[in-house]
Amino acid sequence: MAKMFWHRIPIEKACALFYYKGHAFTSNILYQLKYSHRPEVATDLGILLAQEGMKVHFFDDIDGIIPIPLAPHRQRQRGYNQSEEIAKGITQVTHLPIYTDIVRRNVFKESQTQKDRWRRNENVKEAFELYPSYRPDQEKGKNKSGSIADRHFLIVDDVCTTGATICACCQTLLKAGNMKFSVLSIGLAGE
Repeated sequence: MAKMFWHRIPIEKACALFYYKGHAFTSNILYQLKYSHRPEVATDLGILLAQEGMKVHFFDDIDGIIPIPLAPHRQRQRGYNQSEEIAKGITQVTHLPIYTDIVRRNVFKESQTQKDRWRRNENVKEAFELYPSYRPDQEKGKNKSGSIADRHFLIVDDVCTTGATICACCQTLLKAGNMKFSVLSIGLAGE
């Protein structure tokens, strides 16, 4: 999984709980998580993911968790951000802090589900932005970008297919300074 991020973002490690295949039992779990208003499924899967990660010391050098943000209208439609719910489960086990006020999704063009690798990259290009207080162009005394620079963040998403969304988010985060990333998702899907 980490190979899909090589030469795109400063990746340390990556892992998914299972390989996602359409119409399999595992795909039904993810469907429930995203579309059937079942945030507790995401939290429970986050706990399971963290328990497995703890066995191999996955979290040992990670400073905090950043769940992939949803566009505001998508979060209103769904009622929650599934990646944030997964992160809540992870933090119950690891006690790592969750950061939801560093980066936000400013646009949602359309779903990634039916797009190929190139169209996915284009669809999320410029989709994220740093919150104003983390932007490096702010006044020196009021800029928080230094507080996140040189840190190791765990990026959490529900399903990783090409890595386009995760890379777009991480590339935005890098505008605040050097940092490194690890990635956890519930499912890893092939194209």
